[in-house]
Amino acid sequence: MVNPSAHAEVVETQLSRSLLVGIAILSLAGMIVSSISLERHYAKSATAYCEFGEKFNCDIVNRSEYSSVAGIPVSLIGVAGYGLLLTLSTLCRSRPETPTRLLMAAAGGLVFALYLTYIEAYVLTAWCILCLTSLALIASITALAGVLKLRLATNS
Repeated sequence: MVNPSAHAEVVETQLSRSLLVGIAILSLAGMIVSSISLERHYAKSATAYCEFGEKFNCDIVNRSEYSSVAGIPVSLIGVAGYGLLLTLSTLCRSRPETPTRLLMAAAGGLVFALYLTYIEAYVLTAWCILCLTSLALIASITALAGVLKLRLATNS
């Protein structure tokens, strides 16, 4: 006969593992999107696949005065941030402090992405598909990290 407590623990471990794998996959996707954006930040040519008129144009956003913070391209910050999330969700996943660190890092990234989205909407009045994709990715990562943190907190 299966011990219900042991079965619940196995299910919880599998759920936690699935959440961490989801975060890792989304983080890798974020690194890819941010890398493409970084390439476009330095490119001299126009971006054909990302231009849908004046309102949807990655070049306007990626080459604006708001595309760098203290001389560091925002997209490079994205690559590093997603890299941190990937590291936490894979190499550091067994550490007890990882869910808290994941949630804090993801929430910080989400706040930064929301600020940048505000700049797109109200200052530049132009949208970047890559930036919006990154916003969706970091929002999803934050949600998954929040679920992971809550699930582990309720089972402790």
